[in-house]
Amino acid sequence: MLNEVTVLNIREYLAATENGKFGEEELKELLSEFSCSKNSDVERFLKKQAIEFTKKNQSVTYLVFHSQDASLVGYFTLAIKPICVSAEKFSNTTKRKIARVSEQRENELTYTLSAYLIAQLGKNFRNGANRKITGKQLLQAAVDTILKLQYMTGGMVFFLEAENEEHLMQFYEVENGFKRFAVKETNHRAKKSQKLIQLLKVL
Repeated sequence: MLNEVTVLNIREYLAATENGKFGEEELKELLSEFSCSKNSDVERFLKKQAIEFTKKNQSVTYLVFHSQDASLVGYFTLAIKPICVSAEKFSNTTKRKIARVSEQRENELTYTLSAYLIAQLGKNFRNGANRKITGKQLLQAAVDTILKLQYMTGGMVFFLEAENEEHLMQFYEVENGFKRFAVKETNHRAKKSQKLIQLLKVL
């Protein structure tokens, strides 16, 4: 784990102790300190959905604190999801690794597998907290957590979904070695449909 940050599973708050040290109300108060004007969906998920999703075991959210002053600098959310991967564009080494943890469609280079999903990843822009952590450090905190899960449960692939914007593709593909494998179209009743690029990385 990175020395500069401390990562805490929000289940630690939801499992309230008798002395009242933790609790859901304290957690909600803490989450109210998070602000991300650059991505309203990231802020809304943390404040409106993260707790319920964790209670229902749909995903688990982790808060990231700066180790020196304990300020909330960001968060990430992890889940396990099935994916279908066409492996034609991947190297033979990557194909072999994916094949170990997947089912291959007969006569096709298409694999179906369960993978770790980095469902949310966001920095806290309140009071300059975003300057205490880089995007790469926040992503690495998520990857380090996945590595711990891999040690306990196995698996070899993790993935995420991002808007097809140049700076995001630069960050994930060029700077952090993710590979595109599909395009997902979202359907929102209140919004226009949106296409997200799905990118994966093999542990």
